[in-house]
Amino acid sequence: MKKYMMAAIGGTLAGVLLTSQVAGPLIADEADRKKSTYEQLDLFGDIFERIRSQYVEPVDEAKLIEHAINGMLTSLDPHSSYLPPKDFDSMQVQTRGEFGGLGIEVTQEDGYVKVVSPIDGTPADLAGIQAGDYITQVDGEPVQGLNLNEAVDLMRGPVGSEIVITVVRKGVEEPFDVSIIRDTIKIAAVKTRLEGKSVVLRISSFTDQTFPNLQSGLKEVLDEAGGLDKIEGVVLDLRNNPGGLLNQAILVSDAFLDKGEIVSTRGRNPQDSERYNAEPGDVTNGKPLVVLINGGSASASEIVAGALQDHHRAIVVGTRSFGKGSVQTIMPLQGDGAMRLTTARYYTPSGRSIQALGVAPDILVDQRPPVKETEEETKRRQRSEADLRGSLSNDSLTKDELKQLNEERKIQEETAQKRNDDYQMAYALDILHSLSVLKKAN
Repeated sequence: MKKYMMAAIGGTLAGVLLTSQVAGPLIADEADRKKSTYEQLDLFGDIFERIRSQYVEPVDEAKLIEHAINGMLTSLDPHSSYLPPKDFDSMQVQTRGEFGGLGIEVTQEDGYVKVVSPIDGTPADLAGIQAGDYITQVDGEPVQGLNLNEAVDLMRGPVGSEIVITVVRKGVEEPFDVSIIRDTIKIAAVKTRLEGKSVVLRISSFTDQTFPNLQSGLKEVLDEAGGLDKIEGVVLDLRNNPGGLLNQAILVSDAFLDKGEIVSTRGRNPQDSERYNAEPGDVTNGKPLVVLINGGSASASEIVAGALQDHHRAIVVGTRSFGKGSVQTIMPLQGDGAMRLTTARYYTPSGRSIQALGVAPDILVDQRPPVKETEEETKRRQRSEADLRGSLSNDSLTKDELKQLNEERKIQEETAQKRNDDYQMAYALDILHSLSVLKKAN
């Protein structure tokens, strides 16, 4: 018994001794790190003082510190940055859905400004700016070497003023200039319309208005259709949607889900992790759903597409999304500015991160350039037995059946025509119609 106790005590003493031997270097390392940090801060202060007193021209000290802070943040990732008071105010206005500018969501890549996506109906969209374009110059001034905030400042200006941006586009050999007139950007976050017997919900951004717009727009279009039972399904068009507010993405996803996780966010500390779950109630009562995405679908758009895809609630069609799977927290600072800091990654319900990978569509469908056909080609394509002189009539259908058949053919022809104008949308509508036909057959 005594030997056992001694062994136990000996083990305890050895443990204490071992702990002491390890803790010494750990404490020393921590002290060294603190010393190194303080030395670096002293170095910063020394450099700041030398610039302030010895630079060839007088410097704005506040601007100098502001740029140093921004440099520290932008060195972390493309989405962290310092927001001066003016930019912070502008960002708050943007999330409310109305602001002045060109109407493009941008990021920075390889020193250039890269277009995430143009916003529907804005000057940039109407001028033909596309997702994936690189902006290399603004009014002849190169943007390389500027941080993102500085480059964006160059693009801002009075409403009605002209700006010329130089664009590099994949597949186009030479850079080209685009002239744009700045305007007040009023974002209709959601636009709804009927396409035959399908509802199209076009969501262009996730602002404070998005979910309320979706609710009111869906109600209007269903009233126009004659009720939910009159439609075949819904197309949720998230193409070129650069994202926005996380809570709005959660509300939109929840609108089409009855239960289950929508998204989770995981930060550096496990206690900061969050999970967001759907509440009972599907606004379409389970009607077939197709989600359209492309390379301009980012952030909040990817949350919605990923959630609906993982729950097998929707078929995702289009091309791979942008791949922004990080969460930025806006932290107000003294002096009325703010810090945008990446604080977490988000994960779809199945636990996958889409950071730098994007959401892969269930069905890969590239957008095709518009196809023009001659009037003679159209007539040749549409020619049938009924056009032949003296052809027999069909006596198997009543007038009402014939009328319904002609209406269905008209819808099919209109959808087919869309393949020339918007191939991805036409594909989505074809899927909804096919699912509706299968449901009726069962």
